[in-house]
Amino acid sequence: MKTFKLGGVHPPENKLSQNAAIKVLPVPETVTIPISQHLGVPAKPVVAKGDKVKAGQLIAKGEAFISANVHSSVSGTVQKIDEVTETSGYRKKAIIIKVEGDEWEEGIDLSTDLIKSITLSPQEIVNRVNEKGIVGMGGATFPSHVKLMVPQGKKAEFLIINGVECEPYLTSDHRLMLEKTEEMLVGIQIQMKALGVDKAIIGIENNKPDAIEHVGEFLSDYPGITVEPLKVKYPQGGEKQLIKALLNREVPSGKLPIEVGCVVHNVGTSLAVYEAVQKNKPLLERVVTVTGLNVKEPSNFMVRIGTPVANLIEAAGGLPENTGKIVNGGPMMGKALNDINAPVTKGTSGILLFPEKEAHRRPVHNCIRCGRCANICPMGLEPYLLAVLAANKKFEDCEYEKIMDCIECGSCLYICPSGRPLLDQIRIGKNETGKLIRARHK
Repeated sequence: MKTFKLGGVHPPENKLSQNAAIKVLPVPETVTIPISQHLGVPAKPVVAKGDKVKAGQLIAKGEAFISANVHSSVSGTVQKIDEVTETSGYRKKAIIIKVEGDEWEEGIDLSTDLIKSITLSPQEIVNRVNEKGIVGMGGATFPSHVKLMVPQGKKAEFLIINGVECEPYLTSDHRLMLEKTEEMLVGIQIQMKALGVDKAIIGIENNKPDAIEHVGEFLSDYPGITVEPLKVKYPQGGEKQLIKALLNREVPSGKLPIEVGCVVHNVGTSLAVYEAVQKNKPLLERVVTVTGLNVKEPSNFMVRIGTPVANLIEAAGGLPENTGKIVNGGPMMGKALNDINAPVTKGTSGILLFPEKEAHRRPVHNCIRCGRCANICPMGLEPYLLAVLAANKKFEDCEYEKIMDCIECGSCLYICPSGRPLLDQIRIGKNETGKLIRARHK
């Protein structure tokens, strides 16, 4: 069974919601839609207080090369444009809309009819994906149209589709592969056409045998697309780890997957691409897992962007009394929420509720020089060293030791017997080292 070779860990899977079919969450009374739900430059609002908007209407335009358009997920009236705390924990400018009915922009196909014929040219596909605000749905939220634009002098050979969902607890991609299979596959074909490739590989870990079998049943109608079962190992969903597992190709330090002829997209992104190109539908809703050991009904919801997290928790049976922490994302890479009224964004894959006894970090002790963090680092780094350098503000040394290669998977924090806050320190170090590098190139 294929997997990546360097490092990796095996946290408990806890896929409590894997058998919970996707349910459509009711539209809330008010949505809060951040204008920056993507990597890159925030979009610029094109509506003002008092404006009437429809679902699918452009409300903020991404004007930079790396940016993404933002659309209204509801119909109603713009109440205000203000700074809010969103699921990342940062305060960001957002457009708050009071919901009035559910009227959609003309030209958006809301039917469930499958459209397999792809009529747009490669450039038209890229333009449509850009126009509809599609970003990476696996959590990174990189603008998808940029990935579909192969740089001059490079050639794409493979489209890699990430169906791994290696983060414990999360099952939104798993359910999507079971319930939106052909839409996803047409979305993959659309991306193949845009990139000019004839081979696509869907990597799925073998803890999802139903998804591997189910997707495989449709592949005779989709030439060039294959499914590759993978051994369960975290963080196999990382781009570089997935490429290594599937093709045994190694992306060089500081480089992107296109260097080895690959473009990587998530299964959720593939569905969004299908809806954008075949249905003219912007990215205004997504599947979110709501789960936890004490959650009454671990669930997968189709949610409008901007919906308060509190609504999702209520729909999953309410907030358990002994909840000690609420996390946006999974337990390995997610970040704690300090406000359950924070809105769902394009990058919200899951909401995880930790019981009180599991919510606290272990006591921090001195490093015992065991080397476990270095042994399990999937990027071949030395987390103990990077953390010390970052804590002592030695950011040039951080750069030399390749801190920017860290994918922030959290494996080092998970494995450390001394409970050292390795990931926290490395994240700070990456941020400051990145500033240093950007200043040098101004």
